[in-house]
Amino acid sequence: MDNLFIGEYRHQLDGKGRLAIPAKFRGNLKKGAVVTKGLDGCLFLYMPDEWSKLVAKLTQMPISQGNARAFARLMLAGAMAVDVDSQGRINLPKYLIQYAGLRGISIIAGLMNRLEVWNEKKWEEYKKKTEKESEKLAEALFI
Repeated sequence: MDNLFIGEYRHQLDGKGRLAIPAKFRGNLKKGAVVTKGLDGCLFLYMPDEWSKLVAKLTQMPISQGNARAFARLMLAGAMAVDVDSQGRINLPKYLIQYAGLRGISIIAGLMNRLEVWNEKKWEEYKKKTEKESEKLAEALFI
């Protein structure tokens, strides 16, 4: 369980694009991380070994299929290696801050093998919607 990310945290994005990583996750990110455009309007942040696993899957997708190319471009072209500084922060590039609409308070959500970084308002809207549909989601997934 040590290398797994779980939980929801609120942290301030400062004016220089720095975001504090929750203290309990910093040990997993000593070797750095990769942040990229995620799905549903958030950012995905991976430990290097998890990023390598994802890249391996992406490179196996058929280049002849438009959806495969589009998804690989989303994940790979938008990616940036980041390091955790001495104060436990990562520096997010401006294009990723804009993509996710980050400003002020950001939500950092742990999802096992990755962290997601959300605009606080988008996260609350997303959470409210999915919580309302939780029974339908469970029924569709656990047949």
